[in-house]
Amino acid sequence: MAELGKKDDAVERADATPNTTEVDVVDAAGEDAAVAAIEKPVRRGEPILQVRNLVKHFPLTQGILFKKQVGAVKAVDGVSFDLYQGETLGIVGESGCGKSTVAKLLMTLERATAGEVFYKGQDITKLSGRALKAVRRNIQMVFQDPYTSLNPRMTVGDIIGEPFDIHPEVAPKGDRRRRVQELLDVVGLNPEYINRYPHQFSGGQRQRIGIARGLALNPEIIICDEPVSALDVSVQAQVVNLMEKLQDEFNLSYVFIAHDLSIVRHISDRVGVMYLGKIAEIGTDSEIYDHPTHPYTQALLSAVPVPDPEAREGRERIILTGDVPSPANPPSGCRFRTRCWKAQDKCAEEVPLLAVPERFKGQDTQAAHESACHFAEEKDVVHAA
Repeated sequence: MAELGKKDDAVERADATPNTTEVDVVDAAGEDAAVAAIEKPVRRGEPILQVRNLVKHFPLTQGILFKKQVGAVKAVDGVSFDLYQGETLGIVGESGCGKSTVAKLLMTLERATAGEVFYKGQDITKLSGRALKAVRRNIQMVFQDPYTSLNPRMTVGDIIGEPFDIHPEVAPKGDRRRRVQELLDVVGLNPEYINRYPHQFSGGQRQRIGIARGLALNPEIIICDEPVSALDVSVQAQVVNLMEKLQDEFNLSYVFIAHDLSIVRHISDRVGVMYLGKIAEIGTDSEIYDHPTHPYTQALLSAVPVPDPEAREGRERIILTGDVPSPANPPSGCRFRTRCWKAQDKCAEEVPLLAVPERFKGQDTQAAHESACHFAEEKDVVHAA
């Protein structure tokens, strides 16, 4: 089986990198100024995407002719984070926690109910016309299912070359075939496959085609929505290693969404753990995996299979009781309290802030990272390396 290559320390930033920094808002006077600001390069290690209090509620309605709203599914409810140029931010959590909705909001495939998404200082939720078109060229997406995300009636060449029809300035018409063949070669496929159809490829090869399509417009950010969850384990390793290689080669920034904690650790510089529409804990990969402070993160890590029998013997398995609450009617206060063994009255009354716990402030410990828990404490959890 192919091995996952551990990411290197290419992003030279201190481990104490804050989850959010002050937004340097660009007030563009017109569309030309907005496009010029979007095309301006960002130095490595500086924020390129800044998300503030992002909210997405899907209305619940009753009636057929006269519909009225009776509630809302709170898929994303106040998410904030920064993505730095050249880094990979991993987002993990259970199914239904809002990870994929965040991806669609970052791509403006869904309109946010509230909140802001700043790309190079401009709120992309308020852009339109040429400015929004420029943003979408620089932020691309790799989807979860490598088959349904490709049009079965189009050849590989047409699929990868389709973005050039929308952005002809990237590749002139006479140069597109050569450009598509170069992209196929970059992702490890034979350039002669340009006239084949998606059904003639394996799952891993189809996902490589999806990655090639994402690279076509020379983007700065790629949103990866569970790009390896539908693949075999050995193929997952190949695709993850390819993405790491491409990140170094094309100076990309990734938002990598997945539910497989081991894969997220291998590729991510920082990791955010989501639960029921909110970020429960966020920090560097070593802070989250080796020094978790939120009970939900500790429970997730305790469920990861450990191949070492000796390490498995002394392992404490944290079993969560109860079901995940409905996002249409989340619990008051801390949303995790209905399944948490530390829950107290305060947890039902006050919403915990995503911040460094008071007990760890000023200490030289990796437990001093942001966690949304009133009773956050460090706990050793034996998990797969």
